[in-house]
Amino acid sequence: MSTAGKIIKCKAAVLWELKKPFSIEEVEVAPPKASEVRIKMVATGLCRTDDHMISGQLALPLPVILGHEAAGIVESIGEEVTTVKPGDKVILLFLPQCGKCAVCNHPEGNICLKNDVIVPRGTMQDGTTRFTCRGKPVYHFFNTSSFSEYSVVDETSVVQIDPASPLEKVCLIGCAFSTGYGSAVNVAKKTQVTKGSTCAVFGLGGVGLCVVMGCKAAGAARIIAVDPNKYKFAKAQEVGATECISPQDFKKPIHEVVKEMSGGGVDFSFEVVGQHDTIVSALSCCHKAYGVSVIIGAPPSSEDLRIDPTLLLTGRTWKGAIFGGYKGKDSVPKLVADFMAKKFPLDSIITHVLPFEKINEGFDLLRSGKSIRTILTF
Repeated sequence: MSTAGKIIKCKAAVLWELKKPFSIEEVEVAPPKASEVRIKMVATGLCRTDDHMISGQLALPLPVILGHEAAGIVESIGEEVTTVKPGDKVILLFLPQCGKCAVCNHPEGNICLKNDVIVPRGTMQDGTTRFTCRGKPVYHFFNTSSFSEYSVVDETSVVQIDPASPLEKVCLIGCAFSTGYGSAVNVAKKTQVTKGSTCAVFGLGGVGLCVVMGCKAAGAARIIAVDPNKYKFAKAQEVGATECISPQDFKKPIHEVVKEMSGGGVDFSFEVVGQHDTIVSALSCCHKAYGVSVIIGAPPSSEDLRIDPTLLLTGRTWKGAIFGGYKGKDSVPKLVADFMAKKFPLDSIITHVLPFEKINEGFDLLRSGKSIRTILTF
């Protein structure tokens, strides 16, 4: 019997309190309104940004259903939806692309003004939610809320992909892969990345490893991977790192080590941790005359960052990137097509696959450093 137009009862991981485990609950998911899409989730990745929300490092309203790196199948659509239909395989977009705002119409911008990332409101575009649990409304997250068997998103936050694609792998294109890979081949490319360059990547989680892949694809001659967890070095070398170092092995600051290794500073550095000390280290290890440093990791929203302005005065470029600079609707289907054409791997960053109900176990693996990317399947 068709579920279109009806409330669906399903399981979801609800975060009721900060710094507490998820509670697997029965939730009610309302039908999509005009310009909305209801999706049956198939696979979702566990990202450090989700964990920042759990810890309170980034602010959001509670209770909430998190999750933003996901792929699924369209269950039903609201009126006026034209870009997807029931049965389509799709990837959710935590950065929407409305195609109408000033940012969407600018060739260099991808932070659509309809985003729910910069200041999370936790609702659909009309200011209401589609989730209910224990008789209470539950907030959305980043326009996606993929930690639920079903979710409702705005049409601007979903894109159709190749029906032959394996959703349990290409879900990573919804965040980790695009964010990391795009930061190297897309964001940094705008500042003249050339073959033979030297790069440093701070942080070797799922996103960091995708940065390494991107640096390799851009033709970097040296890729210095930096992480205190040596367990990650083998994976980093597998995807393209030429050298791996741990800050714990040196008495001097790690940026000085990287500068010495690179003969005065790297051409490009990428910070994929989201900590102030590594942000400054990544900037400092760039060559003072022409180095480019890209911030990718989400830093604490409640703290200011102080730096010596002479780090920029001499010629360094400092920039940030969300989702690798990609416009989701334009780029995600192409990235999926490239994956299907075997232009890049995704298996190498997937270390664990767990059933959705083991979400708390998955986050324990993330926090312990034992996983690169864990995929939950529904």
